[in-house]
Amino acid sequence: MRDKESGLSSYIRLFFQHRFNLHLDKANEEEVVAAIKTNTIFVGSSLWTLIFAIFIASIGLNVNSTAVIIGAMLISPLMGPIIGVGLGIGTNDLALVRKGGRNLLIAAIISIATSTLYFYITPLHDAQSELLARTTPSIWDVFIAFFGGLAGAIAVTRKEKSNVIPGVAIATALMPPLCTAGFGLAAGNLLFFAGAMYLFFINSLFICISTYLIVRFLKFNKKHFEDKNTEKRVSKYILITVLLTILPSIYLAYGIVQKSIFENSAQRFVREEFNFSNTQVVNKSFRYSRKSKEIDLLLIGAELTKTAIDSIQSKLSAYKLQGTRLIIRQGLDARANVDFSQIKASIMEDVFNRDSLAIKKIAGTKNESGFPEIREEIKSLFPAIKSYSVAKTIFMNTDTLKKDTVLQFTAILNSKMPSSEKSRMEKWLRARLSADKLKIVLE
Repeated sequence: MRDKESGLSSYIRLFFQHRFNLHLDKANEEEVVAAIKTNTIFVGSSLWTLIFAIFIASIGLNVNSTAVIIGAMLISPLMGPIIGVGLGIGTNDLALVRKGGRNLLIAAIISIATSTLYFYITPLHDAQSELLARTTPSIWDVFIAFFGGLAGAIAVTRKEKSNVIPGVAIATALMPPLCTAGFGLAAGNLLFFAGAMYLFFINSLFICISTYLIVRFLKFNKKHFEDKNTEKRVSKYILITVLLTILPSIYLAYGIVQKSIFENSAQRFVREEFNFSNTQVVNKSFRYSRKSKEIDLLLIGAELTKTAIDSIQSKLSAYKLQGTRLIIRQGLDARANVDFSQIKASIMEDVFNRDSLAIKKIAGTKNESGFPEIREEIKSLFPAIKSYSVAKTIFMNTDTLKKDTVLQFTAILNSKMPSSEKSRMEKWLRARLSADKLKIVLE
């Protein structure tokens, strides 16, 4: 019996050793080190490629195009210096650490200068959702950078190069934060600049740490010196560099985790405790710092009494929100702070998520064309629409006999509709009209 158990455990151990062995297709160490050192330097074509990629990413952020941003990240060579720093730390190569750090700094400065120039001269100055997403790092950014860095470090040490490196460049999103920092400088918004640089620092830091871990796991040869005193001095410098890299990352990661926990708890608190039939939360904002925490809510509808508010406030501790300041604006105070775009967004969110029974009831009301009656809703949610039509349209393919039946929504506008509002309208129409295939035409 013991022999069988021993044989099974040996089989399982050998199975995992073989399947997860990173040494099987490992490239020659000298070739890997030489390739990483080459990609660490930004001169000539690498520098021009970076500048062009920055312009493309800035345009993508400016027009809120995810596809363009992804294309720019595929072109960008920003991963090179970061991996170089991680390799240098892992192999006691202080010269490579300096070179990688210097080139990363140069690349960051040139990237910010390029994006600042673009956003200064562009006629489009609104902060779109893609830009706003690059100003506030979350715990997920830390995880993405760390695991993306592990994948990237493994990929550069393989004999056969795959599409992992471009994928890591897209996932970790090194370039968009630099473009957003440029937008912050061009717009005079230092909070945008600081938040974007914070995100870039987080991404770079954890990619570097991931590279260091893979280099040490694969047992790359450390650099040795003939003079033992020199070797000790270099080792000391490397140790200081590692500590200066890791300690801030632990501090920053802890802060991001605490902020994420607070925001998730605050979301759940608002969702569960402010579920009233005659009172609606039209805007909510959460502010977190190590010294203070705030939940700021804007309400419309029937005013909550002081007793009700006190009762709700007493439940903060049940959501692990002790010490959080709850600010509720309603009545005259709410009307003085109303933002109609917030109200519209809240109404649409309510249509999507709040009350499925009410949605079914509304959807049951149809006009003579057989579609739900949405005239009043369109008028309230999208005032830029002057008139509209909804019809099923058959599209004939010229190269095949295939026919596609698509629900077409055509609207004539009073004024230009922002791209963010178009996106919200499309989501709302798909849900409201139960349309799998929807074509929107705006005139």
